[in-house]
Amino acid sequence: MGKVIDCFAGGGGASTGIEAALGRPCDIAVNHDPKAIAMHRANHPATHHVTEDIFSADLKSLVGDEPVDMMWASPDCTSHSKAKGGKPREQGLRILPWAVHKHAKELRPNVIFMENVAEIQKWGPLGADGRPIKAREGEEYNRFVDAMGELGYTFECRELSACDFGAPTTRRRWYAVLRRDGRRTAWPDQTNGDGLFYDPYVPVSKCIDFSDVGESIFERRRPLADATMRRIARGLRKFVLEDPSPFIVQIGYGERKGQRPRVNSIHEPLGTVVAQGVKHYLCTPFITKFYRTNTGHRADEPLHTITTSPGHFGLVSAFLVKYYGTGGAQPVSAPLGAITTRDRFGLVTVDIDGETYAVSDIRLRMLRPSELKLAQGFPRGYIIDRYDDGTPVPVKQQVRMIGNSVVPVMAERIVAANMEVRNGR
Repeated sequence: MGKVIDCFAGGGGASTGIEAALGRPCDIAVNHDPKAIAMHRANHPATHHVTEDIFSADLKSLVGDEPVDMMWASPDCTSHSKAKGGKPREQGLRILPWAVHKHAKELRPNVIFMENVAEIQKWGPLGADGRPIKAREGEEYNRFVDAMGELGYTFECRELSACDFGAPTTRRRWYAVLRRDGRRTAWPDQTNGDGLFYDPYVPVSKCIDFSDVGESIFERRRPLADATMRRIARGLRKFVLEDPSPFIVQIGYGERKGQRPRVNSIHEPLGTVVAQGVKHYLCTPFITKFYRTNTGHRADEPLHTITTSPGHFGLVSAFLVKYYGTGGAQPVSAPLGAITTRDRFGLVTVDIDGETYAVSDIRLRMLRPSELKLAQGFPRGYIIDRYDDGTPVPVKQQVRMIGNSVVPVMAERIVAANMEVRNGR
Protein backbone atom coordinates (compact mmCIF):
# COMPACT_ATOMS: atom_id res chain seq x y z
CA MET A 1 0.00 0.00 0.00
CA GLY A 2 1.19 3.53 -0.76
CA LYS A 3 1.65 6.40 1.66
CA VAL A 4 -1.22 7.54 3.89
CA ILE A 5 -1.31 11.24 4.84
CA ASP A 6 -3.57 13.02 7.32
CA CYS A 7 -3.73 16.82 7.21
CA PHE A 8 -5.57 16.63 10.48
CA ALA A 9 -7.56 18.96 12.70
CA GLY A 10 -7.91 19.05 16.48
CA GLY A 11 -6.92 16.02 18.51
CA GLY A 12 -6.49 13.53 15.69
CA GLY A 13 -9.85 11.85 15.24
CA ALA A 14 -9.34 11.26 11.53
CA SER A 15 -6.05 9.42 12.12
CA THR A 16 -7.76 7.27 14.74
CA GLY A 17 -10.49 6.32 12.30
CA ILE A 18 -8.06 5.78 9.42
CA GLU A 19 -5.94 3.43 11.53
CA ALA A 20 -9.04 1.48 12.52
CA ALA A 21 -10.09 1.18 8.89
CA LEU A 22 -6.71 0.24 7.42
CA GLY A 23 -5.18 -1.62 10.34
CA ARG A 24 -2.04 0.52 10.12
CA PRO A 25 -0.96 3.99 11.23
CA CYS A 26 -0.85 7.02 8.98
CA ASP A 27 2.60 7.65 7.52
CA ILE A 28 2.50 11.46 7.75
CA ALA A 29 0.40 13.84 9.85
CA VAL A 30 0.40 17.59 9.23
CA ASN A 31 -0.78 20.46 11.44
CA HIS A 32 0.42 24.02 12.01
CA ASP A 33 -0.22 23.88 15.79
CA PRO A 34 2.63 22.44 17.91
CA LYS A 35 0.14 21.58 20.67
CA ALA A 36 -2.05 19.60 18.28
CA ILE A 37 1.05 17.82 16.99
CA ALA A 38 2.16 17.01 20.57
CA MET A 39 -1.23 15.47 21.41
CA HIS A 40 -1.30 13.59 18.10
CA ARG A 41 2.20 12.24 18.72
CA ALA A 42 1.17 10.98 22.17
CA ASN A 43 -1.51 8.84 20.53
CA HIS A 44 0.09 8.05 17.17
CA PRO A 45 3.82 7.65 17.87
CA ALA A 46 4.52 5.63 14.72
CA THR A 47 3.46 8.51 12.45
CA HIS A 48 5.90 11.08 11.08
CA HIS A 49 4.73 14.52 12.25
CA VAL A 50 5.07 17.78 10.35
CA THR A 51 4.49 21.01 12.30
CA GLU A 52 3.82 23.40 9.49
CA ASP A 53 1.08 25.33 7.76
CA ILE A 54 -0.73 23.10 5.28
CA PHE A 55 0.01 25.54 2.45
CA SER A 56 3.75 25.75 3.05
CA ALA A 57 4.37 22.11 4.04
CA ASP A 58 6.66 20.37 1.54
CA LEU A 59 5.12 16.91 1.55
CA LYS A 60 6.70 15.98 -1.77
CA SER A 61 10.16 15.96 -0.18
CA LEU A 62 8.90 13.51 2.44
CA VAL A 63 7.11 11.24 0.01
CA GLY A 64 9.70 11.27 -2.76
CA ASP A 65 8.76 8.97 -5.63
CA GLU A 66 6.59 6.69 -3.50
CA PRO A 67 2.91 6.58 -4.44
CA VAL A 68 0.36 8.18 -2.11
CA ASP A 69 -2.62 5.90 -1.71
CA MET A 70 -4.80 8.31 0.23
CA MET A 71 -4.86 11.70 1.89
CA TRP A 72 -7.35 13.03 4.44
CA ALA A 73 -7.77 16.78 4.79
CA SER A 74 -9.83 18.76 7.28
CA PRO A 75 -9.10 22.43 6.49
CA ASP A 76 -9.97 24.99 9.19
CA CYS A 77 -13.74 25.44 9.18
CA THR A 78 -14.20 28.46 11.45
CA SER A 79 -14.51 31.01 8.66
CA HIS A 80 -17.10 28.90 6.85
CA SER A 81 -19.20 27.85 9.85
CA LYS A 82 -22.61 29.36 10.54
CA ALA A 83 -21.42 29.64 14.15
CA LYS A 84 -19.62 32.77 12.94
CA GLY A 85 -23.01 34.44 12.61
CA GLY A 86 -22.71 37.83 10.95
CA LYS A 87 -19.07 38.39 11.94
CA PRO A 88 -16.48 39.13 9.27
CA ARG A 89 -14.61 36.09 7.90
CA GLU A 90 -10.87 35.54 7.68
CA GLN A 91 -9.88 35.21 4.03
CA GLY A 92 -6.69 33.32 4.90
CA LEU A 93 -8.67 30.55 6.58
CA ARG A 94 -11.37 30.40 3.92
CA ILE A 95 -8.89 29.57 1.17
CA LEU A 96 -7.34 26.59 2.99
CA PRO A 97 -9.15 24.04 0.77
CA TRP A 98 -6.89 25.27 -2.03
CA ALA A 99 -4.00 23.71 -0.11
CA VAL A 100 -5.64 20.36 -0.87
CA HIS A 101 -5.46 21.24 -4.56
CA LYS A 102 -1.77 22.15 -4.19
CA HIS A 103 -0.87 18.81 -2.59
CA ALA A 104 -3.12 16.88 -4.96
CA LYS A 105 -1.27 18.42 -7.89
CA GLU A 106 2.15 17.53 -6.42
CA LEU A 107 1.42 14.12 -4.88
CA ARG A 108 -1.48 12.78 -6.96
CA PRO A 109 -3.03 10.67 -4.18
CA ASN A 110 -5.30 7.93 -5.51
CA VAL A 111 -8.07 8.94 -3.11
CA ILE A 112 -8.60 12.18 -1.19
CA PHE A 113 -11.06 12.52 1.68
CA MET A 114 -12.21 15.90 2.94
CA GLU A 115 -14.28 16.98 5.96
CA ASN A 116 -15.71 20.38 6.81
CA VAL A 117 -18.85 22.18 7.93
CA ALA A 118 -21.79 22.00 5.53
CA GLU A 119 -21.54 25.74 4.90
CA ILE A 120 -18.39 25.19 2.86
CA GLN A 121 -20.75 24.54 -0.04
CA LYS A 122 -21.60 28.26 0.11
CA TRP A 123 -17.94 29.23 -0.10
CA GLY A 124 -17.67 32.37 -2.17
CA PRO A 125 -15.91 35.73 -2.29
CA LEU A 126 -16.03 38.24 0.57
CA GLY A 127 -17.16 41.80 0.31
CA ALA A 128 -15.21 44.87 1.44
CA ASP A 129 -16.73 44.40 4.92
CA GLY A 130 -15.28 40.89 5.24
CA ARG A 131 -18.68 39.24 4.96
CA PRO A 132 -19.77 36.73 2.30
CA ILE A 133 -21.45 38.18 -0.77
CA LYS A 134 -24.79 36.38 -0.75
CA ALA A 135 -25.35 36.70 -4.50
CA ARG A 136 -22.08 34.85 -5.13
CA GLU A 137 -22.49 31.98 -2.64
CA GLY A 138 -20.89 28.74 -3.81
CA GLU A 139 -18.79 30.41 -6.49
CA GLU A 140 -15.39 29.53 -5.01
CA TYR A 141 -16.60 26.10 -3.96
CA ASN A 142 -17.59 25.25 -7.52
CA ARG A 143 -14.30 26.63 -8.80
CA PHE A 144 -12.42 24.35 -6.39
CA VAL A 145 -14.42 21.27 -7.47
CA ASP A 146 -13.79 22.09 -11.14
CA ALA A 147 -10.06 22.56 -10.49
CA MET A 148 -9.87 19.15 -8.81
CA GLY A 149 -11.67 17.71 -11.82
CA GLU A 150 -8.99 19.17 -14.08
CA LEU A 151 -6.45 17.14 -12.09
CA GLY A 152 -8.42 14.00 -12.96
CA TYR A 153 -10.44 13.61 -9.76
CA THR A 154 -14.08 12.60 -9.62
CA PHE A 155 -15.97 14.32 -6.82
CA GLU A 156 -18.82 13.23 -4.58
CA CYS A 157 -19.96 14.73 -1.30
CA ARG A 158 -22.59 14.17 1.37
CA GLU A 159 -23.68 15.70 4.64
CA LEU A 160 -23.66 13.01 7.32
CA SER A 161 -24.53 12.97 11.03
CA ALA A 162 -22.17 11.01 13.25
CA CYS A 163 -24.99 9.66 15.42
CA ASP A 164 -26.31 7.74 12.39
CA PHE A 165 -23.11 5.70 12.42
CA GLY A 166 -22.82 4.85 16.11
CA ALA A 167 -21.19 7.93 17.63
CA PRO A 168 -22.87 9.50 20.70
CA THR A 169 -22.96 12.95 19.08
CA THR A 170 -25.26 14.56 16.51
CA ARG A 171 -22.29 16.33 14.85
CA ARG A 172 -23.20 16.86 11.20
CA ARG A 173 -20.47 17.55 8.68
CA TRP A 174 -19.79 17.70 4.95
CA TYR A 175 -17.64 14.86 3.65
CA ALA A 176 -16.17 14.58 0.18
CA VAL A 177 -14.44 11.75 -1.65
CA LEU A 178 -12.22 12.61 -4.62
CA ARG A 179 -10.56 9.86 -6.59
CA ARG A 180 -8.47 9.46 -9.72
CA ASP A 181 -8.14 5.67 -9.84
CA GLY A 182 -11.22 5.03 -11.97
CA ARG A 183 -13.07 3.29 -9.15
CA ARG A 184 -16.51 4.26 -7.92
CA THR A 185 -17.05 6.18 -4.69
CA ALA A 186 -18.81 4.29 -1.91
CA TRP A 187 -20.66 5.60 1.13
CA PRO A 188 -21.18 3.67 4.37
CA ASP A 189 -24.64 2.47 5.26
CA GLN A 190 -26.42 4.05 8.19
CA THR A 191 -26.36 1.79 11.25
CA ASN A 192 -28.14 3.75 13.99
CA GLY A 193 -31.49 5.46 14.15
CA ASP A 194 -35.02 4.88 15.39
CA GLY A 195 -34.37 1.48 16.93
CA LEU A 196 -36.77 -0.20 14.48
CA PHE A 197 -34.93 -0.41 11.18
CA TYR A 198 -31.61 0.61 12.73
CA ASP A 199 -29.86 0.08 16.03
CA PRO A 200 -30.86 2.73 18.60
CA TYR A 201 -28.82 5.89 18.78
CA VAL A 202 -25.95 5.75 21.27
CA PRO A 203 -26.87 8.14 24.12
CA VAL A 204 -24.51 10.59 25.77
CA SER A 205 -25.41 8.98 29.11
CA LYS A 206 -22.95 6.19 28.23
CA CYS A 207 -20.17 8.78 28.34
CA ILE A 208 -21.10 10.45 31.63
CA ASP A 209 -19.67 9.67 35.05
CA PHE A 210 -22.79 9.77 37.22
CA SER A 211 -20.78 9.12 40.39
CA ASP A 212 -20.30 12.90 40.40
CA VAL A 213 -23.42 14.96 39.70
CA GLY A 214 -22.01 18.24 40.91
CA GLU A 215 -23.18 20.77 43.47
CA SER A 216 -26.70 21.69 44.47
CA ILE A 217 -27.84 24.82 42.66
CA PHE A 218 -29.37 26.00 45.96
CA GLU A 219 -26.30 25.76 48.18
CA ARG A 220 -23.52 27.46 46.20
CA ARG A 221 -21.27 30.07 47.71
CA ARG A 222 -21.73 32.10 44.58
CA PRO A 223 -25.31 31.94 43.29
CA LEU A 224 -25.80 30.97 39.66
CA ALA A 225 -26.63 33.70 37.19
CA ASP A 226 -30.30 34.36 36.48
CA ALA A 227 -29.84 33.26 32.86
CA THR A 228 -28.39 29.94 34.03
CA MET A 229 -31.28 29.39 36.43
CA ARG A 230 -33.74 30.11 33.63
CA ARG A 231 -32.02 27.55 31.39
CA ILE A 232 -32.20 24.95 34.16
CA ALA A 233 -35.86 25.78 34.80
CA ARG A 234 -36.73 25.37 31.11
CA GLY A 235 -34.93 22.04 30.97
CA LEU A 236 -36.56 20.84 34.20
CA ARG A 237 -39.98 21.65 32.83
CA LYS A 238 -39.33 20.02 29.45
CA PHE A 239 -37.33 16.93 30.39
CA VAL A 240 -38.66 16.12 33.87
CA LEU A 241 -41.97 17.74 34.79
CA GLU A 242 -43.70 17.55 31.41
CA ASP A 243 -41.98 14.47 30.01
CA PRO A 244 -44.31 11.45 30.19
CA SER A 245 -41.32 9.09 30.36
CA PRO A 246 -38.25 10.87 31.76
CA PHE A 247 -34.83 9.28 31.59
CA ILE A 248 -34.02 7.65 34.94
CA VAL A 249 -30.69 6.91 36.58
CA GLN A 250 -30.44 5.08 39.91
CA ILE A 251 -27.44 6.39 41.84
CA GLY A 252 -26.01 5.08 45.06
CA TYR A 253 -25.00 1.46 44.55
CA GLY A 254 -21.54 2.23 45.85
CA GLU A 255 -20.09 2.85 42.41
CA ARG A 256 -16.38 3.38 42.25
CA LYS A 257 -15.15 6.64 40.76
CA GLY A 258 -15.68 6.47 37.04
CA GLN A 259 -17.95 3.42 37.26
CA ARG A 260 -21.25 3.87 35.44
CA PRO A 261 -24.32 3.64 37.69
CA ARG A 262 -27.29 1.50 36.85
CA VAL A 263 -29.65 3.08 34.37
CA ASN A 264 -33.19 1.81 34.61
CA SER A 265 -36.71 2.41 33.52
CA ILE A 266 -39.01 3.79 36.19
CA HIS A 267 -40.88 0.47 35.99
CA GLU A 268 -37.92 -1.74 36.92
CA PRO A 269 -37.19 -2.92 40.47
CA LEU A 270 -34.52 -1.26 42.55
CA GLY A 271 -31.58 -3.32 43.77
CA THR A 272 -31.01 -4.67 47.26
CA VAL A 273 -31.37 -2.18 50.10
CA VAL A 274 -28.54 -2.52 52.61
CA ALA A 275 -28.99 -2.73 56.35
CA GLN A 276 -27.60 0.77 56.98
CA GLY A 277 -30.58 2.26 55.18
CA VAL A 278 -31.56 3.40 51.73
CA LYS A 279 -28.49 4.28 49.69
CA HIS A 280 -30.21 4.63 46.33
CA TYR A 281 -31.32 7.86 44.71
CA LEU A 282 -33.62 8.34 41.78
CA CYS A 283 -32.16 10.91 39.40
CA THR A 284 -33.49 12.39 36.16
CA PRO A 285 -30.51 13.93 34.37
CA PHE A 286 -30.57 16.08 31.26
CA ILE A 287 -28.08 18.15 29.30
CA THR A 288 -28.27 21.93 29.33
CA LYS A 289 -26.46 24.11 26.80
CA PHE A 290 -24.76 27.35 27.79
CA TYR A 291 -24.68 28.93 24.36
CA ARG A 292 -27.33 30.27 22.03
CA THR A 293 -30.90 29.89 23.27
CA ASN A 294 -31.20 26.12 23.12
CA THR A 295 -32.80 24.44 26.16
CA GLY A 296 -30.67 21.34 25.84
CA HIS A 297 -31.74 17.73 25.44
CA ARG A 298 -32.37 14.44 27.21
CA ALA A 299 -29.39 12.45 28.48
CA ASP A 300 -30.52 9.36 26.60
CA GLU A 301 -29.92 11.10 23.26
CA PRO A 302 -26.62 11.75 21.46
CA LEU A 303 -24.83 14.92 22.55
CA HIS A 304 -25.26 17.92 20.31
CA THR A 305 -22.23 19.15 18.37
CA ILE A 306 -19.24 19.75 20.62
CA THR A 307 -17.70 23.19 20.16
CA THR A 308 -14.14 24.33 20.79
CA SER A 309 -15.04 26.28 23.95
CA PRO A 310 -15.29 24.77 27.46
CA GLY A 311 -18.39 25.27 29.57
CA HIS A 312 -20.94 24.85 26.79
CA PHE A 313 -22.54 21.68 28.13
CA GLY A 314 -23.79 21.10 31.66
CA LEU A 315 -25.19 18.03 33.37
CA VAL A 316 -28.32 18.89 35.34
CA SER A 317 -29.57 16.19 37.71
CA ALA A 318 -32.96 16.48 39.38
CA PHE A 319 -33.21 14.16 42.37
CA LEU A 320 -36.64 12.65 42.97
CA VAL A 321 -38.11 11.09 46.08
CA LYS A 322 -41.48 9.41 46.38
CA TYR A 323 -43.80 12.04 47.77
CA TYR A 324 -46.19 11.28 50.65
CA GLY A 325 -48.01 14.29 52.05
CA THR A 326 -48.25 12.73 55.52
CA GLY A 327 -44.53 12.09 55.73
CA GLY A 328 -45.13 8.55 56.91
CA ALA A 329 -42.49 5.96 56.15
CA GLN A 330 -43.32 3.08 53.82
CA PRO A 331 -41.68 -0.33 53.50
CA VAL A 332 -38.67 -0.49 51.18
CA SER A 333 -39.62 -3.68 49.36
CA ALA A 334 -37.94 -4.11 46.00
CA PRO A 335 -40.13 -2.24 43.46
CA LEU A 336 -38.88 1.24 42.74
CA GLY A 337 -42.15 2.97 43.56
CA ALA A 338 -42.02 1.79 47.16
CA ILE A 339 -38.98 3.79 48.23
CA THR A 340 -40.04 6.70 50.44
CA THR A 341 -38.68 9.59 52.41
CA ARG A 342 -39.94 11.96 55.06
CA ASP A 343 -42.07 14.87 54.00
CA ARG A 344 -39.90 17.43 52.27
CA PHE A 345 -40.22 21.17 52.00
CA GLY A 346 -43.04 21.66 49.52
CA LEU A 347 -40.89 21.35 46.42
CA VAL A 348 -42.10 20.80 42.88
CA THR A 349 -43.69 17.42 42.28
CA VAL A 350 -43.89 15.30 39.16
CA ASP A 351 -46.19 12.40 38.33
CA ILE A 352 -44.51 9.38 36.77
CA ASP A 353 -46.52 6.32 35.88
CA GLY A 354 -49.29 7.32 38.28
CA GLU A 355 -46.95 7.96 41.20
CA THR A 356 -46.02 11.36 42.63
CA TYR A 357 -42.41 12.31 43.20
CA ALA A 358 -40.97 15.43 44.75
CA VAL A 359 -37.93 17.18 43.31
CA SER A 360 -35.71 17.11 46.37
CA ASP A 361 -32.60 18.70 44.87
CA ILE A 362 -31.16 19.91 41.56
CA ARG A 363 -27.46 19.62 40.88
CA LEU A 364 -25.27 21.00 38.14
CA ARG A 365 -21.77 20.52 36.79
CA MET A 366 -20.07 21.01 33.46
CA LEU A 367 -19.30 18.01 31.29
CA ARG A 368 -15.63 17.16 31.60
CA PRO A 369 -13.17 16.82 28.70
CA SER A 370 -12.93 13.09 29.43
CA GLU A 371 -16.69 12.83 28.85
CA LEU A 372 -16.68 15.08 25.79
CA LYS A 373 -13.89 12.90 24.36
CA LEU A 374 -16.09 9.83 24.60
CA ALA A 375 -19.08 11.72 23.22
CA GLN A 376 -16.97 12.70 20.21
CA GLY A 377 -16.35 9.00 19.68
CA PHE A 378 -12.71 8.72 20.77
CA PRO A 379 -11.60 5.48 22.44
CA ARG A 380 -11.62 5.57 26.23
CA GLY A 381 -7.83 5.23 26.32
CA TYR A 382 -7.17 8.13 23.94
CA ILE A 383 -4.83 10.63 25.59
CA ILE A 384 -6.09 14.21 25.78
CA ASP A 385 -4.85 15.34 29.21
CA ARG A 386 -1.11 15.31 28.46
CA TYR A 387 1.21 15.90 25.55
CA ASP A 388 3.77 13.40 24.32
CA ASP A 389 6.40 14.80 26.71
CA GLY A 390 4.10 14.36 29.70
CA THR A 391 3.19 18.05 30.05
CA PRO A 392 -0.42 18.42 31.28
CA VAL A 393 -2.92 19.81 28.78
CA PRO A 394 -5.11 22.64 30.19
CA VAL A 395 -8.85 21.95 30.16
CA LYS A 396 -9.45 24.74 27.64
CA GLN A 397 -6.97 23.14 25.25
CA GLN A 398 -8.46 19.69 25.73
CA VAL A 399 -11.92 20.93 24.76
CA ARG A 400 -10.54 22.84 21.78
CA MET A 401 -8.78 19.73 20.50
CA ILE A 402 -11.96 17.68 20.87
CA GLY A 403 -14.23 20.28 19.29
CA ASN A 404 -11.92 20.68 16.28
CA SER A 405 -11.50 16.97 15.68
CA VAL A 406 -13.12 14.62 13.21
CA VAL A 407 -15.40 12.01 14.76
CA PRO A 408 -13.25 8.87 14.47
CA VAL A 409 -16.00 6.50 13.38
CA MET A 410 -16.83 8.77 10.44
CA ALA A 411 -13.29 8.60 9.11
CA GLU A 412 -13.20 4.88 9.77
CA ARG A 413 -16.45 4.11 7.95
CA ILE A 414 -15.84 6.37 4.94
CA VAL A 415 -12.23 5.27 4.47
CA ALA A 416 -13.10 1.59 4.92
CA ALA A 417 -15.87 1.78 2.34
CA ASN A 418 -13.67 3.37 -0.29
CA MET A 419 -10.37 1.67 0.35
CA GLU A 420 -12.17 -1.68 0.30
CA VAL A 421 -13.61 -0.78 -3.09
CA ARG A 422 -10.21 0.38 -4.33
CA ASN A 423 -8.47 -2.75 -3.13
CA GLY A 424 -11.21 -5.00 -4.45
CA ARG A 425 -12.05 -6.46 -1.03
